[in-house]
Amino acid sequence: MTSTFTKKLINAVAAASISVVALAGLSATQASAKGARIVAKVDISEQRMRVYVNGAHKHTYKVSTGAKGYRTPTGSWKPIRMHKMWYSRKYDNAPMPHSIFFHGGYAVHATNAIKRLGRPASHGCVRLHPNNARQFFAMVLKAGRANTKIKITR
Repeated sequence: MTSTFTKKLINAVAAASISVVALAGLSATQASAKGARIVAKVDISEQRMRVYVNGAHKHTYKVSTGAKGYRTPTGSWKPIRMHKMWYSRKYDNAPMPHSIFFHGGYAVHATNAIKRLGRPASHGCVRLHPNNARQFFAMVLKAGRANTKIKITR
């Protein structure tokens, strides 16, 4: 009887050990994927967005913010939702690729009006070159919305 009890105990301890190792590995994987802290600082007066990862400057992108008669809100937000492709319900189904919504209907997203980047041209969103929007979207997707902040100043 002792040998049966011992075998069961050894199996239980082995199973528990494997579970602990598996959970530790999962946590490490999640920590590395979700550990990056991203801060995107949009400066309306410069029409630039600077992206910081864990405090280190990684990218500076030209942007277009609200044109005359439109405003881009200032403040600090976490992304609310993300869409690889979105169509504006308010502006005639205008395409908004790689959208990261941060405040109501306002988003950081790609534009095909790349010649207008670097000066105000949007209805209030923060527009990026398609390659930059794709890159920023992937960074936020990897780090997670909770680890991302979008700060907009004048």
